[in-house]
Amino acid sequence: MVQAPRRVVLVGNPNTGKSTLFGVLSGMTVRTGNYAGVTIEKKIGQIAHEEFPIELVDLPGTYSLSPRSPDELVTVKVITGDAVGEAAPDLIVCVVNATLLRRNLFLVSQLLELGCPVVLALNMIDSARSRGMLIDCDKLAQNLGIPVVAISASRREGIDLLRSEIVKALSHGRTIEPTHPLPEAFYDMRDSLAAKLSVIASSKSGNPTLPNRYLVERALLDVGGEAERSIVRMLGDAANPEITATREELARLVGAPNDIECESRYAWSRKMLAGVLGDTGNSPHYVTEWLDSVLTHRVFGLVIFAAFMMLIFQCIYAWSGIPMDGIETIQGWISGAVESVLEPGVLRSLIVDGMIAGVGGVLIFVPQIALLFLFLALLEDCGYMARAAFLVDRVMSFFGLSGKSFLPLMSSFACAVPGVMAARVIENPRDRLATIFVAPFMSCSARLPVYLLLITAFVPATRILGGWVSLSGLVLLAMYMVGVLVAIPTAWMLKRTLLRGEAAPLVLELPEYKWPDPRVVAVRVYDASKAFVIRAGTLIFSASILIWAAGYLPGDHTRQHQLQALIETSDESAAPQVAIWTKELKNESGKLLENSLLGRLGHAIEPVVKPLGWDWRIGVGAIASFPAREVIIATLGTVYSLGGDVDEEDEGLIDALRASTWPDGSLVYNVPVALSIMVFFALCAQCVSTLLVMKRETNSWRWPIFSFVYMTTLAYIGALLTYQIGIRL
Repeated sequence: MVQAPRRVVLVGNPNTGKSTLFGVLSGMTVRTGNYAGVTIEKKIGQIAHEEFPIELVDLPGTYSLSPRSPDELVTVKVITGDAVGEAAPDLIVCVVNATLLRRNLFLVSQLLELGCPVVLALNMIDSARSRGMLIDCDKLAQNLGIPVVAISASRREGIDLLRSEIVKALSHGRTIEPTHPLPEAFYDMRDSLAAKLSVIASSKSGNPTLPNRYLVERALLDVGGEAERSIVRMLGDAANPEITATREELARLVGAPNDIECESRYAWSRKMLAGVLGDTGNSPHYVTEWLDSVLTHRVFGLVIFAAFMMLIFQCIYAWSGIPMDGIETIQGWISGAVESVLEPGVLRSLIVDGMIAGVGGVLIFVPQIALLFLFLALLEDCGYMARAAFLVDRVMSFFGLSGKSFLPLMSSFACAVPGVMAARVIENPRDRLATIFVAPFMSCSARLPVYLLLITAFVPATRILGGWVSLSGLVLLAMYMVGVLVAIPTAWMLKRTLLRGEAAPLVLELPEYKWPDPRVVAVRVYDASKAFVIRAGTLIFSASILIWAAGYLPGDHTRQHQLQALIETSDESAAPQVAIWTKELKNESGKLLENSLLGRLGHAIEPVVKPLGWDWRIGVGAIASFPAREVIIATLGTVYSLGGDVDEEDEGLIDALRASTWPDGSLVYNVPVALSIMVFFALCAQCVSTLLVMKRETNSWRWPIFSFVYMTTLAYIGALLTYQIGIRL
């Protein structure tokens, strides 16, 4: 009979080395996913043990069990065993920073109130020793009444002993007596409120779920917190007056709930540390303090930070180009191999233009994602990430964002896909969603070919300021700035409407500087790349197939396939005839695209896009570029009978755009039309990859749908104003 796995949850403050410990205990065999209905991600691994299986769950870092949002409430519910579809934990392993024991014991005091067995992992013991600190683990274990193990996860010190204590605690399989660090009057009021809520529940039909003891405690302590809102959702508005009245009575008896909790828990921490901490009397000069005086300086710190960011994105841009070119080369080789085996036809088109192109459209992002998460992991594991967030938080807070939003937004200039994924570093769910929503406004590299094509074709090559500045360069800069300038008020508006709520202060633990753990860094990069390929990649691939089908069907492709076969089987002596066939093939391909579902849709939306100065061909390009923005170049090449292998520098395409006319003979393109297209592409959510990654990161379709609607609306309005004002000027 297969035994059900024993469930162990890892809990701890941010920057305590919890993720490092998770990687050490579980190895590379890790499953990731989202808890039901929320954006919070869970990581599940296994601890090797012969007698019974052990499942290890890594919860997001938290400073306390005081939930202020639905995401944070999930952490509490997982620990208390109330999370939907989640088994109750058999053991809690609380990871604390040995150099910040008093502060970290605040969370420990909350965990010990639950009655679940706890093992305390005293991490970074090597850093404590280097600071001249002495910690009596046996005395601390005696005071707390739970096992305490001194470890250094990054150096694999004490890991075997910790694993042994975990197995021992699971083998006993018993609960512990909950601690009561708060005044006795508080627990009396908690029991009184629980009884009142039970009466309310009994008066309702449908047997509503009663809140557990800990949720009632948090409702009393956290005014307007998620625990209070959760109880109201369970029992209705009748619960509100009872919570408020009990809280007021508690304040009358012992003082304000927030104050009594902080005072009581820190007093408890001091008591638990009595006789535990000592000093060798040989404390060295702290390198951390000296580095912080430079790296967090209001002037030098920002300069160093800007230099770091520039270096990181230059590396991502330069280094990712090599593997991306390699992926394109392999994709071309595989396509060529298929074309050499299969005759021109619908099957070959599906495989080459749909399936292989779809897989390539997924894999092409992997180098950027892997490199971005490599740098993220390095910065976070060495201790610099917290300093960077601290530096830019003041500026970002003006826009309703967190200091931790800066790196995801900056990375979105390369590609919004890794930018959206990088928003995981933001703990506050509202700040994370706001960052995800505005990240696509940053002009990614895929928009650049569109800008270059239209600027080259229609913006005069005028130079100003004595020839130092070109008008083309200014227009390109303006297109990049459009997204930034729109993102600022958008973030501000979102934080005051859909994402409004109590402002979340930036609470940071500035960890010790240390060398990054290669194993932890490798696991993070692997997990991020794997998650993208498996989850978002399958959706991107499906979307690519659908776009191929819309551009291929319906239509009689017999002549197109005949021409392709004639060209492929001809030798060099038939070069003049091949040129004729090639021209006919391009014309045939253009006609087929115009009469396809995609072309018909372009004609159908022409009345909608005509106020922007667009004709149906531009509309087709905009729709076809949904899988990737740069696809508009190849689409326009096909529409204008030039073939799909053109690029933004192709003279034939530039000439075709300049010569394109409306049925009355007037030119389609001019400077206002070109600017209108560029503004639309700068603001629209014209990238299925980004939207699908949004869905994966938010665990809901409503957010990417909302993002697509509001960004497309903004893009349309921006393009409309640009064209209408430009044509009048």
